[in-house]
Order: sequence, then structure tokens, then C-alpha cells
Amino acid sequence: MSWFPHPSSPRAALRDLFAFMRHSSREQRIGAALALLVTAIIVIEFLIEPYTGTAPPPQVTYVQLYASNRTDADIIADQKKDMAAKAAGEKERQRQFQKLEKQLGM
Repeated sequence: MSWFPHPSSPRAALRDLFAFMRHSSREQRIGAALALLVTAIIVIEFLIEPYTGTAPPPQVTYVQLYASNRTDADIIADQKKDMAAKAAGEKERQRQFQKLEKQLGM
């Protein structure tokens, strides 16, 4: 393999690693295993993270399409209708809060 230094090969590197591990103490092997375990956990976390659903779901926005030949009078009438509906919603919300206020004795 071309990325290894010339006098070495992957087999020679693995034989050297296994020879080193045979002559190491029990504590060194435990430390090496724990280091590999922690590294594996970190790599696995990075691989799993995109699938955990941390991104917000897509939000659907509904848009009302209008005819291109609307007159100004139609636009003003629609605006008045929308303002009346908004005012009625606010009035209903205010009524609900007043009802809650009476229930709580405020």
C-alpha cells in the first residue's frame, strides 16, 4: 500500500501491534480497550445524530390566491371583511377572559 512507509506494510504493522499487546500489562490493555470504546461511542453518536429528529418539522403555510383582475373595490371589501372577522375574534377572546375572570373571582 502506497500510504505506508516503504519498509512497512499493513501486515507488518498489525504483527508489530499484536507483539506489543502480548508484552503489555493487563492495565494497559484495559486502558486501550476503554480508549477504543470511548472513541467508538463518539463516532457512533455522530453517525446517529442526524436521525434523532432534532430539526423542526417543516411548517406548512397556506396562501390564498386572488384573481389578477380584482378591482380596488373588491380589495377594500375583502379588507373590511377580514378586519371585521379579526375584531369579532378579539371580542370573543376578551369575552372568554372576562368569563375566566368571573370564575376565578378577580
